[in-house]
Amino acid sequence: MTNSSLNILLVEDNQDDATLFRMALDQAKVPARLQIVWDGEEALGYLKGEGKYSDRAAHPLPDFVLLDLNMPRLNGFEVLKWIRHDETFKQLIVHVLTTSSRDVDVQRVYDLCANSYIVKPSRMSELVRFIGSVITWHGFVCLPKLLLPRTN
Repeated sequence: MTNSSLNILLVEDNQDDATLFRMALDQAKVPARLQIVWDGEEALGYLKGEGKYSDRAAHPLPDFVLLDLNMPRLNGFEVLKWIRHDETFKQLIVHVLTTSSRDVDVQRVYDLCANSYIVKPSRMSELVRFIGSVITWHGFVCLPKLLLPRTN
């Protein structure tokens, strides 16, 4: 990875959780740019670059997605399924970050080819440590760049 910061798309319907995540990212002091969307439909709009997300300078493609499962409109399972079936985004790194530790949810997420399943840390110090770890991991791995189809 270069010295530039990572672009993270957080798909989270809980405003308090999103605020805590932003605070933890600041405390972790890691190079990352956080974009937050509030439900599954908004996540797909962001990825497709539709509507208010059409400006890729302001809303760049993410290096990875942190995806909650239980959301309105489209849930995390539906978003993950769409990502894995879309030719442009099928290799996008998706880390499911949720409160559920149900075995059935873990199995379903991995059946849909998520890259990881993380139960949301309950303490700020753990969340800061998680963020530092995931950013560090992304700094060591070689990942495919998402290439948008050319438009004529």
